[in-house]
Amino acid sequence: MSDRVGLAIIGTGMAAKPHALALQELGDLIDIRGVYARSAPARQHFCETYGFKQADNVQSLACDPSVDALLLITPPNARSDLITLFANNGKHILTEKPLERTANAAQAIVDTCDSAGVLLGVVFQHRFREASQALAALLAKGSLGAIRIVRADVPWWRDQSYYDEPGRGTYARDGGGVLISQAIHTLNLMLSLTGPVASVQAMCSTTPFHRMEAEDVAAGALAFESGAVGSIFASTASFPGSAESLTLDCDNGSVLLKSGVLTIHWRDGRVETIGEEAATGGGADPMAFPHDWHKAQIADFATAIRTGRAPRVTGRQAMSVHRLIEAIETSSRTGRMVRITKG
Repeated sequence: MSDRVGLAIIGTGMAAKPHALALQELGDLIDIRGVYARSAPARQHFCETYGFKQADNVQSLACDPSVDALLLITPPNARSDLITLFANNGKHILTEKPLERTANAAQAIVDTCDSAGVLLGVVFQHRFREASQALAALLAKGSLGAIRIVRADVPWWRDQSYYDEPGRGTYARDGGGVLISQAIHTLNLMLSLTGPVASVQAMCSTTPFHRMEAEDVAAGALAFESGAVGSIFASTASFPGSAESLTLDCDNGSVLLKSGVLTIHWRDGRVETIGEEAATGGGADPMAFPHDWHKAQIADFATAIRTGRAPRVTGRQAMSVHRLIEAIETSSRTGRMVRITKG
Protein backbone atom coordinates (compact mmCIF):
# COMPACT_ATOMS: atom_id res chain seq x y z
CA MET A 1 0.00 0.00 0.00
CA SER A 2 1.38 3.39 -1.03
CA ASP A 3 1.81 6.20 1.47
CA ARG A 4 -0.66 8.14 -0.66
CA VAL A 5 -4.33 7.26 -0.99
CA GLY A 6 -5.12 5.95 -4.47
CA LEU A 7 -8.23 7.79 -5.62
CA ALA A 8 -10.60 7.14 -8.52
CA ILE A 9 -12.92 9.93 -9.69
CA ILE A 10 -16.24 9.47 -11.46
CA GLY A 11 -18.02 12.57 -12.73
CA THR A 12 -16.60 15.69 -14.35
CA GLY A 13 -19.58 18.05 -14.35
CA MET A 14 -19.95 21.50 -12.82
CA ALA A 15 -19.49 20.30 -9.24
CA ALA A 16 -16.13 18.67 -10.07
CA LYS A 17 -14.15 21.92 -10.39
CA PRO A 18 -13.56 22.66 -6.67
CA HIS A 19 -12.65 19.00 -6.11
CA ALA A 20 -10.11 19.13 -8.92
CA LEU A 21 -8.55 22.35 -7.66
CA ALA A 22 -8.34 20.87 -4.17
CA LEU A 23 -6.79 17.64 -5.41
CA GLN A 24 -4.12 19.53 -7.33
CA GLU A 25 -2.92 20.80 -3.95
CA LEU A 26 -3.13 17.42 -2.20
CA GLY A 27 -0.56 15.54 -4.25
CA ASP A 28 1.46 14.60 -1.16
CA LEU A 29 -1.58 12.83 0.29
CA ILE A 30 -3.56 11.58 -2.72
CA ASP A 31 -2.65 9.84 -5.98
CA ILE A 32 -5.29 10.18 -8.72
CA ARG A 33 -5.44 6.72 -10.30
CA GLY A 34 -7.99 7.56 -12.96
CA VAL A 35 -10.97 9.73 -13.92
CA TYR A 36 -14.06 8.45 -15.68
CA ALA A 37 -17.07 10.22 -17.20
CA ARG A 38 -19.54 8.87 -19.74
CA SER A 39 -18.68 11.65 -22.18
CA ALA A 40 -15.22 10.93 -23.59
CA PRO A 41 -14.66 14.54 -24.75
CA ALA A 42 -15.67 15.90 -21.33
CA ARG A 43 -13.41 13.38 -19.61
CA GLN A 44 -10.47 14.27 -21.84
CA HIS A 45 -10.97 18.01 -21.37
CA PHE A 46 -11.21 17.64 -17.58
CA CYS A 47 -8.07 15.51 -17.35
CA GLU A 48 -6.09 17.79 -19.65
CA THR A 49 -7.20 20.84 -17.66
CA TYR A 50 -6.17 19.46 -14.27
CA GLY A 51 -3.41 17.03 -15.22
CA PHE A 52 -5.16 13.81 -14.16
CA LYS A 53 -5.11 10.33 -15.72
CA GLN A 54 -8.08 9.11 -17.74
CA ALA A 55 -9.81 5.77 -17.18
CA ASP A 56 -11.51 3.91 -20.02
CA ASN A 57 -14.25 2.31 -17.94
CA VAL A 58 -15.72 2.02 -14.47
CA GLN A 59 -14.99 -1.67 -13.99
CA SER A 60 -11.24 -1.23 -14.41
CA LEU A 61 -11.20 1.42 -11.67
CA ALA A 62 -13.31 -0.68 -9.31
CA CYS A 63 -11.00 -3.68 -9.73
CA ASP A 64 -7.72 -1.75 -9.62
CA PRO A 65 -5.79 -2.80 -6.47
CA SER A 66 -4.03 0.59 -6.40
CA VAL A 67 -7.39 2.36 -5.93
CA ASP A 68 -8.23 2.80 -2.25
CA ALA A 69 -11.23 5.08 -2.60
CA LEU A 70 -13.77 6.57 -4.97
CA LEU A 71 -14.68 10.25 -5.22
CA LEU A 72 -18.17 10.29 -6.74
CA ILE A 73 -19.39 13.53 -8.36
CA THR A 74 -22.30 12.28 -10.47
CA PRO A 75 -25.94 13.43 -10.24
CA PRO A 76 -27.87 11.67 -7.42
CA ASN A 77 -29.65 9.22 -9.73
CA ALA A 78 -26.30 7.76 -10.87
CA ARG A 79 -24.82 6.94 -7.46
CA SER A 80 -26.35 3.79 -6.02
CA ASP A 81 -25.02 1.21 -8.50
CA LEU A 82 -21.56 2.79 -8.60
CA ILE A 83 -21.29 2.85 -4.82
CA THR A 84 -22.36 -0.78 -4.63
CA LEU A 85 -19.77 -1.78 -7.24
CA PHE A 86 -16.87 0.04 -5.60
CA ALA A 87 -17.84 -0.78 -2.00
CA ASN A 88 -18.09 -4.48 -2.83
CA ASN A 89 -14.58 -4.23 -4.26
CA GLY A 90 -13.32 -2.84 -0.96
CA LYS A 91 -13.09 0.82 -2.00
CA HIS A 92 -13.95 3.58 0.44
CA ILE A 93 -16.51 6.11 -0.81
CA LEU A 94 -16.56 9.90 -0.66
CA THR A 95 -19.65 11.12 -2.50
CA GLU A 96 -21.12 14.48 -3.29
CA LYS A 97 -24.33 15.35 -1.51
CA PRO A 98 -27.05 14.16 -1.38
CA LEU A 99 -26.45 10.49 -0.79
CA GLU A 100 -29.45 9.66 -2.96
CA ARG A 101 -32.80 11.09 -4.02
CA THR A 102 -34.86 9.74 -1.11
CA ALA A 103 -34.14 8.93 2.52
CA ASN A 104 -34.80 5.23 1.94
CA ALA A 105 -32.38 5.10 -0.99
CA ALA A 106 -29.79 7.01 1.06
CA GLN A 107 -30.16 4.53 3.93
CA ALA A 108 -29.62 1.66 1.48
CA ILE A 109 -26.26 3.20 0.50
CA VAL A 110 -25.26 3.52 4.15
CA ASP A 111 -26.17 -0.12 4.71
CA THR A 112 -24.24 -1.23 1.61
CA CYS A 113 -21.05 0.47 2.80
CA ASP A 114 -21.49 -0.86 6.34
CA SER A 115 -21.89 -4.39 5.02
CA ALA A 116 -18.81 -4.03 2.81
CA GLY A 117 -16.76 -2.65 5.70
CA VAL A 118 -15.75 0.54 3.86
CA LEU A 119 -15.84 4.17 4.95
CA LEU A 120 -18.60 6.36 3.56
CA GLY A 121 -18.20 10.13 3.59
CA VAL A 122 -20.50 12.82 2.19
CA VAL A 123 -19.28 16.16 0.87
CA PHE A 124 -20.64 18.86 3.17
CA GLN A 125 -17.77 21.29 2.82
CA HIS A 126 -19.44 24.07 4.83
CA ARG A 127 -18.65 22.04 7.94
CA PHE A 128 -14.95 22.64 7.25
CA ARG A 129 -14.96 26.44 7.20
CA GLU A 130 -12.96 28.06 9.98
CA ALA A 131 -15.99 29.87 11.38
CA SER A 132 -18.13 26.72 11.36
CA GLN A 133 -15.48 24.78 13.26
CA ALA A 134 -15.03 27.62 15.75
CA LEU A 135 -18.77 27.66 16.48
CA ALA A 136 -18.83 23.89 16.89
CA ALA A 137 -15.98 24.14 19.41
CA LEU A 138 -17.72 26.90 21.40
CA LEU A 139 -20.92 24.86 21.62
CA ALA A 140 -19.03 21.70 22.58
CA LYS A 141 -17.29 23.56 25.42
CA GLY A 142 -20.59 24.98 26.64
CA SER A 143 -19.35 28.56 26.35
CA LEU A 144 -22.56 29.77 24.72
CA GLY A 145 -24.87 27.79 26.97
CA ALA A 146 -28.00 26.09 25.66
CA ILE A 147 -29.39 26.88 22.21
CA ARG A 148 -32.91 28.31 22.48
CA ILE A 149 -33.76 29.68 18.98
CA VAL A 150 -32.43 28.63 15.56
CA ARG A 151 -32.80 30.45 12.25
CA ALA A 152 -31.51 29.04 8.98
CA ASP A 153 -31.79 31.28 5.92
CA VAL A 154 -30.76 30.37 2.35
CA PRO A 155 -31.87 33.26 0.08
CA TRP A 156 -30.17 32.12 -3.14
CA TRP A 157 -30.82 32.84 -6.80
CA ARG A 158 -30.56 30.68 -9.89
CA ASP A 159 -31.32 31.85 -13.44
CA GLN A 160 -33.77 29.80 -15.48
CA SER A 161 -30.81 28.64 -17.57
CA TYR A 162 -29.64 26.67 -14.53
CA TYR A 163 -32.84 24.63 -14.55
CA ASP A 164 -32.86 24.29 -18.32
CA GLU A 165 -30.22 21.57 -18.06
CA PRO A 166 -32.03 18.25 -18.63
CA GLY A 167 -33.02 16.67 -15.33
CA ARG A 168 -32.05 19.51 -13.05
CA GLY A 169 -34.70 20.31 -10.49
CA THR A 170 -36.55 17.05 -11.17
CA TYR A 171 -37.37 14.24 -8.76
CA ALA A 172 -36.10 11.58 -11.15
CA ARG A 173 -32.54 12.94 -11.38
CA ASP A 174 -32.00 15.21 -8.35
CA GLY A 175 -34.65 14.05 -5.90
CA GLY A 176 -36.15 17.54 -5.59
CA GLY A 177 -35.28 21.21 -5.77
CA VAL A 178 -33.77 23.79 -3.45
CA LEU A 179 -33.95 21.62 -0.33
CA ILE A 180 -31.94 18.64 -1.52
CA SER A 181 -29.69 20.46 -3.99
CA GLN A 182 -28.80 23.73 -2.23
CA ALA A 183 -30.19 24.15 1.31
CA ILE A 184 -28.98 20.68 2.29
CA HIS A 185 -25.57 22.21 3.07
CA THR A 186 -26.94 24.71 5.58
CA LEU A 187 -29.37 22.20 7.04
CA ASN A 188 -26.61 19.64 7.56
CA LEU A 189 -24.41 22.25 9.23
CA MET A 190 -27.34 23.32 11.40
CA LEU A 191 -28.03 19.77 12.57
CA SER A 192 -24.35 19.18 13.35
CA LEU A 193 -24.53 22.13 15.76
CA THR A 194 -28.05 21.90 17.17
CA GLY A 195 -28.75 18.19 17.26
CA PRO A 196 -31.82 16.52 15.71
CA VAL A 197 -35.15 18.10 14.78
CA ALA A 198 -38.12 16.39 16.42
CA SER A 199 -40.95 17.82 14.31
CA VAL A 200 -41.59 20.24 11.47
CA GLN A 201 -44.47 22.21 9.97
CA ALA A 202 -43.57 23.46 6.50
CA MET A 203 -44.59 24.67 3.07
CA CYS A 204 -42.84 24.18 -0.28
CA SER A 205 -43.71 25.80 -3.58
CA THR A 206 -42.50 26.54 -7.10
CA THR A 207 -42.59 30.24 -7.89
CA PRO A 208 -43.32 31.79 -11.33
CA PHE A 209 -39.61 32.72 -11.51
CA HIS A 210 -38.72 29.18 -12.62
CA ARG A 211 -40.00 26.48 -14.93
CA MET A 212 -39.11 23.33 -13.01
CA GLU A 213 -40.75 20.28 -11.49
CA ALA A 214 -39.63 20.54 -7.86
CA GLU A 215 -39.69 23.36 -5.31
CA ASP A 216 -37.64 26.55 -5.56
CA VAL A 217 -38.79 27.87 -2.18
CA ALA A 218 -39.41 26.22 1.20
CA ALA A 219 -40.21 27.59 4.63
CA GLY A 220 -40.89 25.87 7.90
CA ALA A 221 -41.05 25.91 11.67
CA LEU A 222 -38.88 23.45 13.60
CA ALA A 223 -39.03 21.89 17.05
CA PHE A 224 -35.70 20.40 18.13
CA GLU A 225 -35.21 17.43 20.40
CA SER A 226 -33.22 19.71 22.72
CA GLY A 227 -36.29 21.89 23.30
CA ALA A 228 -35.10 24.70 21.01
CA VAL A 229 -37.43 26.12 18.38
CA GLY A 230 -36.52 27.51 15.00
CA SER A 231 -37.28 28.32 11.42
CA ILE A 232 -35.87 27.70 7.97
CA PHE A 233 -36.21 29.58 4.71
CA ALA A 234 -34.64 28.27 1.52
CA SER A 235 -34.96 29.61 -2.01
CA THR A 236 -33.31 29.79 -5.40
CA ALA A 237 -35.84 32.48 -6.37
CA SER A 238 -34.45 35.32 -4.23
CA PHE A 239 -32.84 37.69 -6.75
CA PRO A 240 -29.99 38.59 -6.86
CA GLY A 241 -29.13 36.04 -4.18
CA SER A 242 -27.14 36.48 -1.00
CA ALA A 243 -25.15 34.36 1.41
CA GLU A 244 -26.86 31.72 3.50
CA SER A 245 -26.83 32.32 7.25
CA LEU A 246 -27.36 30.48 10.49
CA THR A 247 -28.35 32.32 13.67
CA LEU A 248 -28.37 30.72 17.12
CA ASP A 249 -29.78 32.51 20.15
CA CYS A 250 -28.17 30.94 23.20
CA ASP A 251 -28.19 31.51 26.97
CA ASN A 252 -24.87 33.38 27.00
CA GLY A 253 -25.02 35.12 23.65
CA SER A 254 -26.26 35.07 20.08
CA VAL A 255 -24.22 34.03 17.06
CA LEU A 256 -24.50 34.73 13.33
CA LEU A 257 -22.66 32.50 10.88
CA LYS A 258 -22.65 34.12 7.44
CA SER A 259 -20.28 34.32 4.45
CA GLY A 260 -17.59 32.41 6.33
CA VAL A 261 -17.64 34.81 9.30
CA LEU A 262 -18.86 34.01 12.81
CA THR A 263 -20.10 37.03 14.77
CA ILE A 264 -20.75 36.49 18.48
CA HIS A 265 -22.74 38.97 20.55
CA TRP A 266 -22.05 37.94 24.14
CA ARG A 267 -24.61 38.84 26.81
CA ASP A 268 -21.93 40.78 28.72
CA GLY A 269 -21.59 43.24 25.82
CA ARG A 270 -18.55 41.83 24.03
CA VAL A 271 -18.66 41.35 20.26
CA GLU A 272 -16.29 38.82 18.71
CA THR A 273 -15.69 37.86 15.07
CA ILE A 274 -13.95 34.77 13.71
CA GLY A 275 -13.15 33.83 10.11
CA GLU A 276 -12.83 35.64 6.79
CA GLU A 277 -15.62 36.63 4.43
CA ALA A 278 -15.90 34.45 1.33
CA ALA A 279 -18.38 33.94 -1.49
CA THR A 280 -20.70 30.95 -1.11
CA GLY A 281 -22.33 30.49 -4.52
CA GLY A 282 -25.63 32.11 -3.55
CA GLY A 283 -25.97 34.15 -6.74
CA ALA A 284 -26.28 33.36 -10.42
CA ASP A 285 -22.87 31.63 -10.50
CA PRO A 286 -23.31 28.51 -8.34
CA MET A 287 -19.56 27.80 -8.32
CA ALA A 288 -18.49 31.22 -7.02
CA PHE A 289 -16.75 30.02 -3.88
CA PRO A 290 -13.21 28.98 -2.87
CA HIS A 291 -12.03 25.36 -2.94
CA ASP A 292 -10.33 25.44 0.47
CA TRP A 293 -13.28 23.77 2.21
CA HIS A 294 -13.29 20.90 -0.28
CA LYS A 295 -9.56 20.54 0.23
CA ALA A 296 -9.99 20.25 4.00
CA GLN A 297 -12.73 17.62 3.70
CA ILE A 298 -10.90 15.52 1.12
CA ALA A 299 -7.77 15.63 3.28
CA ASP A 300 -9.81 14.56 6.30
CA PHE A 301 -11.25 11.61 4.37
CA ALA A 302 -7.82 10.50 3.12
CA THR A 303 -6.42 10.72 6.65
CA ALA A 304 -9.36 8.68 7.94
CA ILE A 305 -8.50 5.93 5.46
CA ARG A 306 -4.86 5.92 6.47
CA THR A 307 -5.50 5.97 10.23
CA GLY A 308 -8.60 3.78 10.36
CA ARG A 309 -10.79 6.39 12.04
CA ALA A 310 -14.16 7.61 10.84
CA PRO A 311 -14.26 10.69 8.60
CA ARG A 312 -15.64 13.86 10.14
CA VAL A 313 -18.80 13.65 8.01
CA THR A 314 -20.11 10.09 7.64
CA GLY A 315 -22.94 8.67 5.60
CA ARG A 316 -24.78 7.67 8.75
CA GLN A 317 -24.58 11.24 10.06
CA ALA A 318 -25.92 12.52 6.75
CA MET A 319 -29.13 10.55 7.24
CA SER A 320 -30.43 13.16 9.70
CA VAL A 321 -30.58 15.84 6.98
CA HIS A 322 -32.24 13.40 4.55
CA ARG A 323 -34.94 12.67 7.13
CA LEU A 324 -35.43 16.38 7.82
CA ILE A 325 -35.83 17.21 4.12
CA GLU A 326 -38.28 14.33 3.68
CA ALA A 327 -40.27 15.58 6.69
CA ILE A 328 -40.39 19.14 5.28
CA GLU A 329 -41.69 17.83 1.95
CA THR A 330 -44.23 15.55 3.65
CA SER A 331 -45.49 18.39 5.85
CA SER A 332 -45.95 20.63 2.82
CA ARG A 333 -47.76 17.93 0.89
CA THR A 334 -50.14 16.99 3.73
CA GLY A 335 -50.52 20.36 5.42
CA ARG A 336 -49.70 18.78 8.77
CA MET A 337 -46.95 18.76 11.35
CA VAL A 338 -44.62 15.82 10.81
CA ARG A 339 -42.67 14.09 13.55
CA ILE A 340 -39.24 12.79 12.57
CA THR A 341 -38.45 9.27 13.63
CA LYS A 342 -34.90 8.37 14.60
CA GLY A 343 -33.02 6.02 12.32
